[in-house]
Amino acid sequence: MDQKLGDLSHLLVTVFLSSFANLMVAPSITDVTMLALCPGQDQCSLAIYLTGSQQAVIGLGAMIITPLIGNLSDEYGRKALLTLPMTISIIPLVILAYSRTTNFFYAYFVLRTLTAMASEGSINCLALAYLADNIPERQRASAFGILAGVGSAAFVCGTLAARFLSTASTFQVAAVVSILAAVYMRVFLKESIPNGDGLRQPILKGEPDDFKYDDDRVQNTSQAFKRIPSIGDLICLRRSSVTFSQATVVSFFNSLADGGILATLLYFLKARFHFNKNQFADLMLILGVAGTISQLLFMPILAPVIGEQKLLSIGLLMGCASMFFNSIAWSVWVPYACTLFSIFTVFVQPSLRSIVSKQVGANEQGKAQGCISGISSFANIVSPLIFSPLAALFLSEGAPFYFPGFSIMCIGLATMIAFIQSIMIREVSSSDHKTEGNHSMEA
Repeated sequence: MDQKLGDLSHLLVTVFLSSFANLMVAPSITDVTMLALCPGQDQCSLAIYLTGSQQAVIGLGAMIITPLIGNLSDEYGRKALLTLPMTISIIPLVILAYSRTTNFFYAYFVLRTLTAMASEGSINCLALAYLADNIPERQRASAFGILAGVGSAAFVCGTLAARFLSTASTFQVAAVVSILAAVYMRVFLKESIPNGDGLRQPILKGEPDDFKYDDDRVQNTSQAFKRIPSIGDLICLRRSSVTFSQATVVSFFNSLADGGILATLLYFLKARFHFNKNQFADLMLILGVAGTISQLLFMPILAPVIGEQKLLSIGLLMGCASMFFNSIAWSVWVPYACTLFSIFTVFVQPSLRSIVSKQVGANEQGKAQGCISGISSFANIVSPLIFSPLAALFLSEGAPFYFPGFSIMCIGLATMIAFIQSIMIREVSSSDHKTEGNHSMEA
């Protein structure tokens, strides 16, 4: 494992730099949005609705583009497809690095919406596929956990930098690091193209030649876009195994909850406890430190012992508890205390992605991870349509009853549904599918 991770060090550095650039602006963006739209106020329904609508549009675009990028990376390579999302993600950061006035904010808003369709989720999807190309099945949970830990470490470092930098400097540093990440990836990261030694037949059936990975097979763009996974492909993926089908349900409801957190939690804390940039940074710093320690230290130890399925269930249960406590927060220290649940909640994504990766062969890692990302993106379309109006309503004076954290409670219920589904998952690897297929043929 150590040697494998040494070979993948450039991928980890790329993920760290990219995550650092994009995450360090998170503590500041709420204040920037409020200042541009509702200056001098701690409560702004317009900001909540605008953030929610942006998230929904990004989710719609990502639902289409991320599976396409993952699919194309199975043939053209992970590095080649990483170039697009990493390059275009620089543009919105440069705009706010220059100015954060209302006009520049709207320019950022539009370009961020457009660029995030291709970059939101694609970098993580391709990094996971890159790891799956180079890590054996039995070690993937630990490797995925370490990759997630690197992302959490970037979150900690970015949040710490944002805590001590001015808002203007935060966006300037983020823009520079984002450029550095793209350059580093192009110079140092080695290409990874699946070797074709899949353990079983392709999960998406098509014409006989659809899965011959010859360099000269696709000669033009129109043929490439025929590779966009259709609704039928997604249904075929779900039917490829019971485990994969269950994982898609978990992914949807977990992403539904995550999208709700992104759309509402910071605005809830600002309205309820008057949080500002520095308090958001402190909160995120605790969250990131706890998550980093857990992913880099605990998950590589626990995953081989108790398995991805149990880690997934533990993470979802703790996430549900965290949202319930946040929703009834009676003092400013409660949200800080709830961040400690992230020691367990960070298990969710690496465990889920590892379970999914074991359901498909080597030639289909990008496709499978891309489709899971597409399902998550679909949840991100639905989530703000549900939680943004709820948050705006219950944070306003016209709420039907006094419960400012009602939308947060509903987020916890979505996580609970994901938890219930997760305890029904029975892990089956692609080699098990192959054995089952051979038995069926013999019969």
